[in-house]
Amino acid sequence: MSADTTRPAAPVAAKGALARFLDSDIWFSFKRSPVTIVAATVAAVLILSALLAPLISPYDPFNPATLNLMDGFTKPFSESMFGNYFVFGSDNQGRDVLSTILYGSRISIFVGLMATLFAMVIGISLGLSAGYVGGVYDSVVMRIADIQLSFPAILIALLIFGVARGIIPPSQHESMAVWVLIIAIGLANWAQFARTVRGATMVERQKDYVAAARIMGVNPLRILLGHVLPNVMGPVLVIATINLALAIIEEATLSYLGVGVPPTQPSLGTLIRIGQQFLFSGEWWILFFPAVTLVLLALSVNLLGDWLRDALNPRLR
Repeated sequence: MSADTTRPAAPVAAKGALARFLDSDIWFSFKRSPVTIVAATVAAVLILSALLAPLISPYDPFNPATLNLMDGFTKPFSESMFGNYFVFGSDNQGRDVLSTILYGSRISIFVGLMATLFAMVIGISLGLSAGYVGGVYDSVVMRIADIQLSFPAILIALLIFGVARGIIPPSQHESMAVWVLIIAIGLANWAQFARTVRGATMVERQKDYVAAARIMGVNPLRILLGHVLPNVMGPVLVIATINLALAIIEEATLSYLGVGVPPTQPSLGTLIRIGQQFLFSGEWWILFFPAVTLVLLALSVNLLGDWLRDALNPRLR
């Protein structure tokens, strides 16, 4: 009997968590912002479309057996001479532009997300330790962050990407290009996380609950991860959301410059670089639709970051 009475506890807890969320200030702020609702809808549609690309894509743009060069340069919303219909037109190789955008968005979103997570791990680790330990270690970490912040992130990513390609054997360049790109963008953006977390940690370490944990002999690592970290995650989430949009743009920039993902795995930046070659010859759609997709994706994520910053700021409530 006792086992049966405790069984509905999980659904009740889930309903209680949902009710608390629907009654929270964040949800109230979200409902009152039409711009945020539109941005969230656009971001969700683009991300879901990229994730479901193999299922919803009209064609497989990277299967040579399905490509026909005679379908090349087909205008948007028209049929080719072989009866294939292309909503966004086709490129010079006869690939459906809509399908290439869906598959290219997957790589751009994956690189941006993984690079942001990598930067978060490095920045949070260094910021927590520097703010808690202080002293010479804190000064060294912050001076390194200051030096890095004095240079554009794209230049640092280019430098790291070039050094990594010099270390990796040429036979592995193509297979490792995506991961090298993630590491390069992540290492170029950790400083903002470190500075924010360090400042918040210096405030939190002066509070009574940290002093009580120290008196009780709690391990410093446990204090940082179990007590301090949850209290500094608000600003980190805001920076992560904004940095996600920046990471996607940086990946597109590097791919546009020809030093990003390989042509066999084109991202939105690679598609834009390919389309730019045919812009002045009249095939505008090869550049236009990938560029619009990149702008919508970056703008929607950036707007969500701005909303989250305002929603988590108690002074604006």
